[in-house]
Amino acid sequence: SGGVSNISFSFRGNNKIREAMHSAFLYHAIKAGMDMGIVNAGMLEVYEDIPADLLVKVEDVLLNRRPDATEILVEYAEQFKGQAAGKKAEADLSWREVSVEKRLEYALLRGITDFIVPDTEEALAKYGVPLKVIEGPLMDGMKVVGDLFGEGKMFLPQVVKSARVMKQSVAVLTPAMEAEKALNPNQKSGGRFLIATVKGDVHDIGKNIVGVVLSCNGFEVTDMGVMVSCEKILNKAREIGADVIGLSGLITPSLDEMMHVASEMERLGFTVPLLIGGATTSAAHTAIKIAPHYPSGSVVHVLDASRSVPVTTSLISEEHRAAFVEANEERHVEMRAKYGQKKTRDILSLEAARANAFASDWLGVDIARPSVLGVQKVLPSGGDLEVSLELLRPYIDWSPFFHTWELRGRWLVAEQRFSSAWDEADKKAHAESEAAKLYRDANALLDRIIAEKRFTPKGVFGYFEANSIGDDIALKDCRTFHSLRQQQIKKDTPNYALSDYIAPASSGRTDYLGGFAVTIHGGDEFAHSFDEAHDPYSSIIVKALADRFAEAFAEWLHQQARFQCGIEKPGDLSNEELIREKYRGIRPAPGYPAQPDHTEKPALFELLGATAVTGCELTESCAMHPGASVSGFYFNHPQSRYFGISTDLGRDQIEDYAQRKGRTVAEMEKWLNPWLGY
Repeated sequence: SGGVSNISFSFRGNNKIREAMHSAFLYHAIKAGMDMGIVNAGMLEVYEDIPADLLVKVEDVLLNRRPDATEILVEYAEQFKGQAAGKKAEADLSWREVSVEKRLEYALLRGITDFIVPDTEEALAKYGVPLKVIEGPLMDGMKVVGDLFGEGKMFLPQVVKSARVMKQSVAVLTPAMEAEKALNPNQKSGGRFLIATVKGDVHDIGKNIVGVVLSCNGFEVTDMGVMVSCEKILNKAREIGADVIGLSGLITPSLDEMMHVASEMERLGFTVPLLIGGATTSAAHTAIKIAPHYPSGSVVHVLDASRSVPVTTSLISEEHRAAFVEANEERHVEMRAKYGQKKTRDILSLEAARANAFASDWLGVDIARPSVLGVQKVLPSGGDLEVSLELLRPYIDWSPFFHTWELRGRWLVAEQRFSSAWDEADKKAHAESEAAKLYRDANALLDRIIAEKRFTPKGVFGYFEANSIGDDIALKDCRTFHSLRQQQIKKDTPNYALSDYIAPASSGRTDYLGGFAVTIHGGDEFAHSFDEAHDPYSSIIVKALADRFAEAFAEWLHQQARFQCGIEKPGDLSNEELIREKYRGIRPAPGYPAQPDHTEKPALFELLGATAVTGCELTESCAMHPGASVSGFYFNHPQSRYFGISTDLGRDQIEDYAQRKGRTVAEMEKWLNPWLGY
């Protein structure tokens, strides 16, 4: 362990030298076994970006490679003496003296937009044809970006910054390109990629990132947005002559919609490749459920944005397509053989699963009684509780924000920094450096969002007298919510259902079920303003922040609900303990592991009057719109814990569940298809 800044203390005021010394020292010290360092994360240069002449002189000192190393570095450092941190770029302006091609490459690699307009205009004057500027210096620069991204030497935030440079440059060229296209309407790009979030689904951050990454790699991307019907997707694909179609979705009903699109592509005679992506998708589901519906074309699951480029490039390549398609189909065959027979596994009968339910001492258990029953509105003003963005900001969990940007690791709350999951020391240091920059940029936008009131939080919650009746939860007003029970064979643990956490009517005790719905308005609109300004980096940050605010709102509101139930007092838990859910109670959501049935959501919204209060609406697939929304239930049982319903639901439970809900078995099989064990 060590205070890293001590090594450069004699150069205080000379940030150019200090940053290089810190980064070079960490690069070597981490490899040598250094476990912890104290350093200003804002004073770290990316090791590979340290100028070669400076790096040699710094490492001569750090590694004691020559006796005159100190004198050489001190003399060299004079040119940067007194340079403030915010003026570091002044020392780098020598890049402005090279050719316009090299200037464009430098700007793309470092995400610098300051000079992109005059440099693009100069390139257009030199090349004469706008497409030659794109296919020449711009794509040459983006190829370097793509290569570094593929090698793990650049991270997604840097790539999206590069995309911002690219988009602003293309915007300068667009008028000339449109004039040229009018003269040559049949001109075609290197590849036309159509992407959309399927009907009923509103989530698009991942889709947007894929579009940005592909556009950075020379593809002409048409993004149709969210909640796009099959008919519109396929009509647009034919209109633009799409070479590849990409479908995205987050909620489980989207899986069925993707199957429908695949079937329609087959019926209508399509042969173009179909890419599948999104949080609920998987390679196995794609192979088993989607691909068989579209035998005339290749169906490929894409895990994340970084995989989209090699997959798409291979699919449209005359040289590589056949081998890629063959390998993809071999994987599908293997997955069908491996997972296609999984439904033959033994599971418990519903009767046996209920016999192994979680048991509680209902005579002695502490049932928390809320101080207020019924619906409460949570608004910026005029509600039963008042909420503000300033109030919610400390409740933000930053880890998922970084995961959105494909930076894997954990946000260390106490240290206010991101810890990367990379094992390799150089990649770990690089990822954490980029995360620090991303966090700084995000907080600058957060400051603006709050100051300009760009987001509006609205929520509703309430507690209601309830008792369980079997696997159902009956409210005093005769409404009923339904739960599903685990049916996998277990050795020492119960087969849980959410109803286990509510006192049964036979206990003679009154219990309470809570419900909530929160939403953040304004995210899509603010993000769109950046899209129009050709700034995808800020647009994606804004959407990710809207999601984080929605989750922070849910966290804060759950705490207020616990206060009202007397099971927690202000100050009992730190922010880190809140993020790690070290409190009593859970807030499971319909459509997620403990209750994967999205059709419980409309009943919850009706109970709370959620749409009227929050402005959040449910799509036909029960997705919440705006997407920056969270809803669920509150359970306060002292032993309540999160659990998941696995893919072991038996036909006996589905038949029983459908009868309890007043739905057909076929309907429930459709909604719960991924969890069926038969």
